[in-house]
Amino acid sequence: MDNIYSVSQVNAYIKSMFSEDFMLNRIKVRGEASNVKYHSSGHIYFTIKDSGGTLSAVMFASQRRGLSFQLREGLKIVVTGSIEVYEKAGTYQIYATRIEEEGKGDLYEAYLKLKSRLEEMGMFSAEYKVPIPAYASVVGIVTAPTGAAIRDIMNISARRDPYVQLVLCPALVQGEGAPESIVRAIRRLDSYGTDVMIVGRGGGSIEDLWAFNDERVARAIFDCHTPVISAVGHETDFTIADFVADLRAPTPSAAAELAVMDYGQFRSDISAVRETLSRDMREKTGACREKIRQAALRLRIQSPGSILRELRSGLEEKRTAMTVAERTRITDRKNRFLLEKERLKSLSPLNRLKGGFAYVTDGNGKAVKGTEKISARDELTLRFSDGHIRTSVLEVTKDDKKGSID
Repeated sequence: MDNIYSVSQVNAYIKSMFSEDFMLNRIKVRGEASNVKYHSSGHIYFTIKDSGGTLSAVMFASQRRGLSFQLREGLKIVVTGSIEVYEKAGTYQIYATRIEEEGKGDLYEAYLKLKSRLEEMGMFSAEYKVPIPAYASVVGIVTAPTGAAIRDIMNISARRDPYVQLVLCPALVQGEGAPESIVRAIRRLDSYGTDVMIVGRGGGSIEDLWAFNDERVARAIFDCHTPVISAVGHETDFTIADFVADLRAPTPSAAAELAVMDYGQFRSDISAVRETLSRDMREKTGACREKIRQAALRLRIQSPGSILRELRSGLEEKRTAMTVAERTRITDRKNRFLLEKERLKSLSPLNRLKGGFAYVTDGNGKAVKGTEKISARDELTLRFSDGHIRTSVLEVTKDDKKGSID
């Protein structure tokens, strides 16, 4: 009796046959891409076809690092991967791990080998990079004399700095003889003495840009004394020249932006700096003037003349105070003198004599103070305020009570 198998068993069997085939596990398929669909999950679904048939293909999001360009319809490609069976649908397809444009695989391998070798030699090291001058007045350009690259550089340069001088040394930028032409142009401009050099061209395929992956061009850029900006292709294109150059620009237009200063911004910056300096100078001058004013004030206050004037003023005040005190003291003593004078005058015998009293002296001129030593016939002198009288005592009568008058 014939064996009967389910669909799942058949598909599983076929899948096991595919998985055991060594060639299908690691295979490269050449063809034309069609039905390309980028899924929201990140997977890429497409078909590889040639004149004799088609092959379904998928590249999962986890393998996208194996794709360095945008996959599009009609592109000639070489797909590396494994061919496996999708059991549920009973179909087979290639699961891509790498996709290359046809004819570029070998070039890319050569590019990677040269890049690795030059990097090991230190030609990409930052220590050999020369700074790009901020204010270049002469800019050298190595590119084709016609094309978008030179027009873009000229337009950007004229807009940024109308006074910058552009020196074009034309060169072949693709095809046979392009590397030698680029090398000669670089060396010629380096000997000319430009401030900075732009080496590049517009975008293109890897074959179009291959001259800038040449070791001779890389060494010419590395040996160049003039700072070099590489500007090869579009932003996503990288060449050996980009790694050797002192600075990489994503496009020729961007290279002009980096090489040529913005004159309008430069003038604005100068004006801002001038205003800042003027303001700082005014503030500094004002501060210095204030310090000088205060120093002059302190000098006037502490100068010998000022000190002498202050001492003179103090002496004048003291002299005035002494004069006032002296006058006060003289006036006080004068008043005291007058008081004493009046008092003495009141006690003066002359005043008493004027009141009807007389000053009595004996013959010897001694004052007679009582009757004790007076006898009859003694001569006495009586002095009055207006003269004196000489007289003789007739009789002496003594009172019983001394000092009393009956």
